[in-house]
Amino acid sequence: MNIERERAAHALRTIEQLPTDVKKYTSYVKALPASILRNGLGQAMATLLAASKGEAAMKNGGVNEAHRLLYNHLQAWLCRNDSAAPYPSEEEPAADSTELMSRITQGDEASYIRAQAEALAYLGWLKKFATAFRPEEKEAESESTP
Repeated sequence: MNIERERAAHALRTIEQLPTDVKKYTSYVKALPASILRNGLGQAMATLLAASKGEAAMKNGGVNEAHRLLYNHLQAWLCRNDSAAPYPSEEEPAADSTELMSRITQGDEASYIRAQAEALAYLGWLKKFATAFRPEEKEAESESTP
C-alpha cells in the first residue's frame, strides 16, 4: 500500500471511531491547515493543547473534547510505529500524551518540515471524511449559513 492510501485508510478509521457527541470537530479540522501554514506545526499543535486545557481536561473526563481529539489524531499519525512516519514510535502514544510536542521541540529541522508536510496531507483526508461522515455537523453548519 502506498503512503497516500495509508493516510486515507488511517483517516477513515479515525473518523469512523470518533464519538458522536464530539462537537465542532469538523470545523477544527477545516481550520487547522491554515493555522499550520500561518504559524507552523508546533504553534498549531500547542494551540490545540491550550484550547483543550491540556492533561487536566483529559483527567476530568474531557476525552471527547474536539481540540484534544484532533491533537491525538495527528499525534497518532505522525508518531506511529512506521519508519515512514516523521517521528516514528515503537508504540502508539497514549491519549493523554504530549509526545508529538516533545518530538517537535526536540527534533531536527528536517523532521519538523517533513512532519508539517505530512500533517497537511493527513488533514486533507481527515477533512474530507469528517465532512462526509459527520452529517450532524454538516447540517449545523448549513443552518448557520445565510
